[in-house]
Amino acid sequence: METDDLRTFVEVTEAGGVSAAARRLGVTKSVVSRQIVRLETELGVQLLSRSTRGAVVTAAGATFREYAARICREIDTALESIAPEGELRGRLRIAAPLTFGLTHLAPVLAGMATRHPRLHIHTSYSDRFVDLLSEGFDCAIRFGYMPDSNLVARRVGPIFGKLVASPAYIRAHGAPETPDDIVEHEALMQGTESWTFMDGDRAITVRPRGKFKSDNGTALVAAALAGLGIAYLPDGITNAHVASGDLVPIMTRFPLPVAGVFVVRPPGPQAPRTVRALTDMLIECFDAHEDGDAL
Repeated sequence: METDDLRTFVEVTEAGGVSAAARRLGVTKSVVSRQIVRLETELGVQLLSRSTRGAVVTAAGATFREYAARICREIDTALESIAPEGELRGRLRIAAPLTFGLTHLAPVLAGMATRHPRLHIHTSYSDRFVDLLSEGFDCAIRFGYMPDSNLVARRVGPIFGKLVASPAYIRAHGAPETPDDIVEHEALMQGTESWTFMDGDRAITVRPRGKFKSDNGTALVAAALAGLGIAYLPDGITNAHVASGDLVPIMTRFPLPVAGVFVVRPPGPQAPRTVRALTDMLIECFDAHEDGDAL
């Protein structure tokens, strides 16, 4: 039984099909199909049920997938343990936010790939909240404030933010002067979240109201530029617009609490070397931008 066949089968189950797995692996569909057929022949069971609509994992395949994924992780751990000091190999699957990922994280990951040419880095950029365990990710990079969970989180840097609005919105509606005033304004939100501000050492939390909502920070910036409301956003995506005057910081007497960037991984006594290496590179990145301008 070939290890590569096991890895390909796990990739098919995680990607949701042969075509998606082939794109992730950078090979043709025929190569993936041959590997799956070879694995099925070795096992004597059907792992995928094929139809004109694609391939679906069978009951036997779903059971075997857990063992195959575990075997692949054990092999990667074994290879790590005997690899020369500093060399990384195997696969690192990362879930990263879309809003910041492409501009702020992608260069770090490219640098990691250059530094470790034998390491396979697979990154999924999305602003949705992924389940690391069920979706097979080694770690996720998350921004904001970490809620209690069974995951292990390491803070790698700060995020600074501010409340902003366009000059047109301020001319038409004024600007809130205190947190209590926010409920009288149209808020641009990610969902039904609350907003927190600092009054000295005291935190003040309010629940804003608004008609425009998006899970993507860039979309909220566009709405703020269009004068649709006030936005509670990190500096990394508003600094250029503030510098040009297209957005104006408001209610500056009540600053936002400093948030964080976290590397989050499934529970375990020790992070894999690949995750530790990524964490160290992100810490280096933030140390190089101690004034917070990077994010």
